[in-house]
Amino acid sequence: MSATRSPKVAERVAPKASDPQPQKKKRDDDDGPDFGTLLHAWIESHRASLLDSLRRLGKQPIGSFFTCMVMAVALSLPMGLSLLLNNVERLGGSWQRAAQISLYLQLEATPGEGQALLEQIKAMPGVADAEYIGRDQALEEFQQQSGLGEALKELPENPLPGVVLVTPKEVDKPTLEALRQRLSELPKVQQAQLDLVWVERLAAILKLGDRFVFGLTVLLVSALLLVIGNTIRLHIENRRTEIEVIKLVGGTDSYVRRPFLYMGALYGFGAGILSWGVLAFGLDWLNDAVVGLAGLYGSDFALAGVPVADGLSLLLGAVLLGYIGAWIAVARHLRELAPK
Repeated sequence: MSATRSPKVAERVAPKASDPQPQKKKRDDDDGPDFGTLLHAWIESHRASLLDSLRRLGKQPIGSFFTCMVMAVALSLPMGLSLLLNNVERLGGSWQRAAQISLYLQLEATPGEGQALLEQIKAMPGVADAEYIGRDQALEEFQQQSGLGEALKELPENPLPGVVLVTPKEVDKPTLEALRQRLSELPKVQQAQLDLVWVERLAAILKLGDRFVFGLTVLLVSALLLVIGNTIRLHIENRRTEIEVIKLVGGTDSYVRRPFLYMGALYGFGAGILSWGVLAFGLDWLNDAVVGLAGLYGSDFALAGVPVADGLSLLLGAVLLGYIGAWIAVARHLRELAPK
């Protein structure tokens, strides 16, 4: 009897071909969630942290606005000074015009020879532009500017030579001196004069301005990091109990850190937008007075606004500063956030 039942028992216990394989199913379970599931969970975690940061900032609109405004003022000062330096450089003329080389021709040089020399100079390497001023034009301009028109009329002949004003491509003292030497060797050139002292003074003034802006930028960036760090530290202290509970149930440091990083980036984004607006409004407000002053001198000079590239760089820099400041603040206090 037992011999006849044994095959049936064996048939009932043995798995059929259509049944799922237990070992294969176990291996699939050991592999864990696939990449798509992990990516979706990562995105949802970041989205939740961003929305939580926005919600917490929205609960304190006045405090958040003034924090962003303080940061915006600190960002506007160096950027505004840099834009004003660029406008002053544009008002005073380009570096090339400030470093013009004056070629005084011989008195016997004819206007035709002066024009031929002008074309030869324009074709030389290192020359951006050149302008020829004839003897008659030079005398007329000197009469108008000196106030000695009646006395100059008594002279038997024009004592002024023709002049070629050469504008170099590069403003560098050795390069300018080499170019002046080559120009002085040209035919019909009596003297080649280069005001290197003015070039050095202009370079020193602009270098001083650039260093001042750089130093101010470093100081204000440090102040911004302190402002962001202190603001994030206050948020950490207000949520200390919540963070300790999260770490108690297994929350990682990156999970705890994430909403504060978003908060710092949001502070930076708001500060960047406000700073861009402050600069645009300030330059537009100042431009009215500048245009009026320039008009009194017969000039059509006007201040240039904030370029889009500079505005985007300002916005990106503000977001990065907010992110870095929040990271520093959280990293400093993360060791204290362990559950007691």
